[in-house]
Amino acid sequence: MTRSLAVTFNALSLYAVALVLAAAFAAQLLLHELPCPLCLLQRIQFAVLAIGPILNVRWGPRPSHYALSLLAAVAGAAFSTRQVLLHIMPGDAGYGTALLGYHYYTLALLAFIAAIVLLAAMLLFDRQFEEDGAAQVVAPGAFAMSAVWLVIALTALNVVSTLLECGFAACADNPLVYELLKR
Repeated sequence: MTRSLAVTFNALSLYAVALVLAAAFAAQLLLHELPCPLCLLQRIQFAVLAIGPILNVRWGPRPSHYALSLLAAVAGAAFSTRQVLLHIMPGDAGYGTALLGYHYYTLALLAFIAAIVLLAAMLLFDRQFEEDGAAQVVAPGAFAMSAVWLVIALTALNVVSTLLECGFAACADNPLVYELLKR
């Protein structure tokens, strides 16, 4: 796999992360379901997962960039697993509305597992890491940069939303109102 193809795959992964963040944000706004603290941790991990591809798009693929995303995916899988286990008992309706028969945290767990597998697969292609003395880092194209800014914008919106929801204190276990907007 060439460096340019690797950058394209990294841009596609950023669009996938943007889709996840946008879907969670849309569910929050359209279904009026405020995310719980574990949901917020999972969103943070999706944003951190995007840092590796952003670095790969900007400075070219490096194993350390993939490793950063891999660590974020493992942490996100741990948070998601914790929430799945909280709602595994028969009769427990789960937290929030189900999408395609699964709650957000279950879908997040599947997404984090898929990310772990895909990141490991990307690390198998050594040619993307080869340095060509004559080649310099080429500026990423509009497709890749749009993905970068989309993820950054969605992350910023989620940060603002979380601040409105939790205020300057610990978030409620079962949030019902935006703390900073209830006055």
